[in-house]
Amino acid sequence: MENINEITPNKLQELKETNQGIEIIDVREDEEVAQGMIEGAKHIRLDKIPEEMKDLDKSKHYVLVCRSGRRSMNAALYLNENGYKVSNLVGGMLDWDGEIII
Repeated sequence: MENINEITPNKLQELKETNQGIEIIDVREDEEVAQGMIEGAKHIRLDKIPEEMKDLDKSKHYVLVCRSGRRSMNAALYLNENGYKVSNLVGGMLDWDGEIII
C-alpha cells in the first residue's frame, strides 16, 4: 500500500489563505455536510468517488476530508491508485477549527 500524504488542519488553512491551488473534497454523507463544511470544498460522498472521479483534473492536488479522517483516507487511497495527487486531512472535521459554511 502506498503512503498517502497527510495534511494538518493548520497547514490546510495556510494553503487556503495563500491560494496554493489545492482543491478540497468532502466525502461525508449529505446529513453531515448539512451541518457545515469547509468553505470552497466540493462535496462528493465516499460511495460516489468511483463514478465522479472522471470529472476531477489529474493535474490538481486534492485534499480529502471527512469527519475523523478514516473515510477520507480510503478515498485518498483510491484516487491515488488511479493517478490523482491527493492528501488526507488528519483528524478530519473534528480537528478543523477554521471557518465552515452551511
